[in-house]
Amino acid sequence: MTSMESLIGLVNRIQQACTVLGDYGGDADNNAFSSLWEALPSVAVVGGQSSGKSSVLESIVGRDFLPRGSGIVTRRPLVLQLHKVDGKAKEYAEFLHMPGKKITDYAFVRQEIQNETDRVTGKTKQISPVPIHLSIYSPHVVNLTLIDLPGLTKVAVEGQPQTIVEDIENMVRSYVEKPNCIILAISPANQDIATSDAIKLSKEVDPSGERTFGVLTKLDLMDKGTNALDVLEGRSYRLQHPWVGVVNRSQADINKNVDMIVARRKESEYFETSPDYGHLANQMGSVYLAKLLSQHLESVIRARIPSITSLINKTIEELESEMNQIGRPIALDAGAQLYTILELCRAFDKIFKEHLDGGRSGGDKIYNVFDNQLPAALRKLPFDRHLSLQNVRKVVSEADGYQPHLIAPEQGYRRLIEGALSYFRGPAEASVDAVHFVLKELVRKSIAETQELRRFPTLQAELAAATNEALEKFREESKKTAIRLVDMEATYLTVEFFRRLPQEMEKAGNPANQATPNEDRYGEGHYRRIGSNVTSYIGMVSDTLKNTIPKAVVFCQVREAKLSLLNHFYTQIGKKEPKQLSQLLDEDPALMERRQQCAKRLELYKAARDEIDSVSWAR
Repeated sequence: MTSMESLIGLVNRIQQACTVLGDYGGDADNNAFSSLWEALPSVAVVGGQSSGKSSVLESIVGRDFLPRGSGIVTRRPLVLQLHKVDGKAKEYAEFLHMPGKKITDYAFVRQEIQNETDRVTGKTKQISPVPIHLSIYSPHVVNLTLIDLPGLTKVAVEGQPQTIVEDIENMVRSYVEKPNCIILAISPANQDIATSDAIKLSKEVDPSGERTFGVLTKLDLMDKGTNALDVLEGRSYRLQHPWVGVVNRSQADINKNVDMIVARRKESEYFETSPDYGHLANQMGSVYLAKLLSQHLESVIRARIPSITSLINKTIEELESEMNQIGRPIALDAGAQLYTILELCRAFDKIFKEHLDGGRSGGDKIYNVFDNQLPAALRKLPFDRHLSLQNVRKVVSEADGYQPHLIAPEQGYRRLIEGALSYFRGPAEASVDAVHFVLKELVRKSIAETQELRRFPTLQAELAAATNEALEKFREESKKTAIRLVDMEATYLTVEFFRRLPQEMEKAGNPANQATPNEDRYGEGHYRRIGSNVTSYIGMVSDTLKNTIPKAVVFCQVREAKLSLLNHFYTQIGKKEPKQLSQLLDEDPALMERRQQCAKRLELYKAARDEIDSVSWAR
């Protein structure tokens, strides 16, 4: 196989593979993937209706194989891949949608193009961007790929949607505006070139004319005494490539089924004997046009190979990275599924512990509860109101009953202290709830950050429910313990504290704090001393609880979350039936579809890379 045959054959194979995946340029939805099709050089055949576009294609192939009729005949792109074979080989055609079926009857090819068009568009006159792939293997062709696009039209006819004119132009434009597209612009010679739909569009997308090959048809139908030399010699409209004139079969020849080989010979004789075009004869005709396009396509492919290779390698890296993020398919046996679930749980648990231990953010919020929220709550407790002079007198008097106290109002002290200590329940419970909220938030963040879990929304939900249930259990135990600490302080008062008070007063030597024989035992000073003493004791208890409540909360909630957050969940998982395990690993359908698309596209790009490598070595 020569270099040209290798390169064009390479593009043919990659284009076919792209089409199978739904990547065929135009208006195709490529699911946010980069398009390999658009990176491949192609030759798009563009022309208005009745410009002779179909006849040019048939002349290049040497076969009568395209549907004919009035209105829009071509309603889907036709990717026509020509493969030159040895002169002794048998000629045949093959459709991509009918793999392995070698067709030698070109009337069947014509009908199948029509049938395949109707299969996608229905029998309406709608158009579709999904291409038909037709390969022709023949000793009478050159290696070449052409994309036949619907003919440009100016008005909609009966049975066509009103948007058909714009729809066709948008489809054609979506192909020809790509920088890798070579434009074969077909214009009839018996019309003013300034009115050519093909030239008008190509001028818009390729103003320099570097990608455009101009073809003039119907030279033999021009008025007597006129010719198209101004166009063919580039004076009327200049392109970077020379214009090529062709003479197709007449309608009478088509009706008589004149052989295409005979038509080619008649075309050659026309140019050789023409007084107007004789000096251009060796640069005219469909045979010359095919060779010119084939050579140019081969040179463009050769120039594009490095950039195509670069795109392929870059896309392979991106696809493999995405496949790693999405994850590989899950095994079907229960043992493997159980192992997968446990691995996912361990991955989550690892991230959760990293949050608590400072490897990730969030765990510091627990310390903030103890260092800021708890002390602030303790400072706001209403002890000033509870130990006001009025309330102290009231509580002490009620505690004495009918018999006033003699020296120290012990029952009054106890009631004042017990009443004050009850206020500590609120901050204790609030600390437990605040830490519970932080732990729940860390669980939520950890689930979200466990990348492998994103594939399994059902497992995520089950895991979230199980962890929240465990955290609720830890909260209940923590709250009991914290309240128990408060109750312990109220149950047994530190007697030594009160025994030290008279001694401390004497050391202070402050007469204001010492009773005199004449002092009213039930005066304001007496009750103020009681309130002051209770305040001092409550302050001591507050300092104690400020240290012990965090210890209780950490022991009952944080420590348990680190050690046994998933213990109950593991037990439940071990009891599940295989069907239930499968349900836990029921992936998001969109994610499964994305993995499948990635896998197929990755296979395509790797195959394309291998193809390019093999051709590069052959050059």
